Amino acid sequence: MKIIFMGTPDFAVGTFEALLQAGHEITLAVTQPDKPKGRGKTMQFPSVKEAAMVHGIEVFQPRRIREPECIEYLRKFQADIIVVVAFGQILPKEILDMPPKGCINVHASLLPRYRGAAPIQWAVINGEQVTGVTTMRMDEGLDTGDMIMKEEVALEQGETGGSLFGRLAQTGAELCVRTLTAIEEGTAVYTPQDHTKATHTTMIKKELGEIDWTKPAEELECLIRGLNPWPSAYTKLKGKTLKIWKAYVEESSKQTGCQEAGTIIESGRAGLIVQTGQGSLKLLEVQLEGKKRMETDAFLRGYPVENGTRLGKEW
Repeated sequence: MKIIFMGTPDFAVGTFEALLQAGHEITLAVTQPDKPKGRGKTMQFPSVKEAAMVHGIEVFQPRRIREPECIEYLRKFQADIIVVVAFGQILPKEILDMPPKGCINVHASLLPRYRGAAPIQWAVINGEQVTGVTTMRMDEGLDTGDMIMKEEVALEQGETGGSLFGRLAQTGAELCVRTLTAIEEGTAVYTPQDHTKATHTTMIKKELGEIDWTKPAEELECLIRGLNPWPSAYTKLKGKTLKIWKAYVEESSKQTGCQEAGTIIESGRAGLIVQTGQGSLKLLEVQLEGKKRMETDAFLRGYPVENGTRLGKEW
């Protein structure tokens, strides 16, 4: 089929490549505008743009896809279908109704759960055991369209937002190809969502990573994994930002002790163990402001920390 592909980040590239490998013709890649990155503010291409350039596919980067001139531009390509994967803009009805086979979205959750932004990270943060990918026919709502296919993915032990991102990207690519085959053959089944079971997620912001040590250790461990690699969970150690990349719940200390939440109750060969609102958390991999990411035992050799030190505030 002739496809207009709309997507922006790495997550969308796997589907982009899979559609080409399956023999579909992507006539146009629509992605977000280039953005400045880093201290030098060098303009960075979206991942989908880079992939399209490799294949010699035309790229369109509208600031607002709903502008009349943008809509008319898309009409020129006479696509059979539009495939949308993490594009980052809401499509107006004029675009949704444009292709004869509709607009198909690859969403990284088992709809109707986790509609909206960042479903991958929120699945880890919320301690889900199973998530997945859903393909759906888009409508004017936010992830409210009829579902076509689903694929479940079980979260692995120690799963991070980054590792789950990669696995769901591959699952989504394979599922999209199967979905388009069913649509092309006329065998696709469109199932309305049960809106009463819908849950919604929000954008991940850097502030979410600030650790509240009064929360249970299990909850904090999920937060740390979910925000790895971006934006990362963090706290304060003697006035400096300490990123926490990896931790686990100390099974021997499920109940809150006499120490105040955020207090380091053990520092040494056993690593750094911190009292939380319920149980304790052992920090396995950290990164102090201005330093490299390292395992906690290596960190402590160069930066000793005494028992009783409080995290989370500038003492």
